[in-house]
Amino acid sequence: MTRANTPVGHPQPVSALSINVLSMNMHMGFGFLNRRFILPELRDAVRSVSADIVFLQEVHGEHQRHASRVKGWPTLSQYEFLADSMWSDFAYGRNAVYPDGDHGNALLSKYPIVRHENLDVSIHGTEQRGLLHCVLDVPGCGHVHAICVHLGLREKHREEQIGLMAQLVRRLPEGEPVIVAGDFNDWRQRADALLEGTGLHEVFVRHAGAPAKSFPARWPLLRLDRIYVANATSRRPHVLSNRPWSHLSDHAPLAVEVTL
Repeated sequence: MTRANTPVGHPQPVSALSINVLSMNMHMGFGFLNRRFILPELRDAVRSVSADIVFLQEVHGEHQRHASRVKGWPTLSQYEFLADSMWSDFAYGRNAVYPDGDHGNALLSKYPIVRHENLDVSIHGTEQRGLLHCVLDVPGCGHVHAICVHLGLREKHREEQIGLMAQLVRRLPEGEPVIVAGDFNDWRQRADALLEGTGLHEVFVRHAGAPAKSFPARWPLLRLDRIYVANATSRRPHVLSNRPWSHLSDHAPLAVEVTL
């Protein structure tokens, strides 16, 4: 039976899906100025945003000394503790390894992560850096690529790392949505030019004409963090620079609504 007023032989339009994205350098779960352990407060704050995908940088996988000395240190990894019951899927890319433990990037997702890989983009062994690439299965939209980024402090290293990221994006299947977010340390604002030709656009540049001021969190002056998208549109990008965010890390988180 054909539904009334529905043209025969023409597919029904698929309504767009909007997802909320949050990106944050979480400073290992310690306050920037007083080194107070604030991971439980950070979890409450992240949960309050109701983001569908959370990009995290400077996340501990484990740290044996902190586990034995810091009151309230979780028995789970930091990213599992943050995911809790809100995000069913998570992935971790271990970048820096030392005697007591390790840290890296993490992604929390309300959509299934069908696969993930951590691309080592360390340059000459000076700083251990990685790109965590996750492929999400988003109902009605197919595969969505989420790449969590934390780039080096030296400009020459960042240029090489952004070049490696551009190569990764160009290898992705044509037409599939891409979200790249994280701490670019790009205070000189060179990333856009280096990513030209990848199809990525930075959401704050698109809406406000310049990347967001995100560092230091209490008085944001430097434009260090970014959110890029391709094969998708963005709405309402904003910086979370008020309380409690201003006291939870040295970087103010970035948020945006992405429509697929």
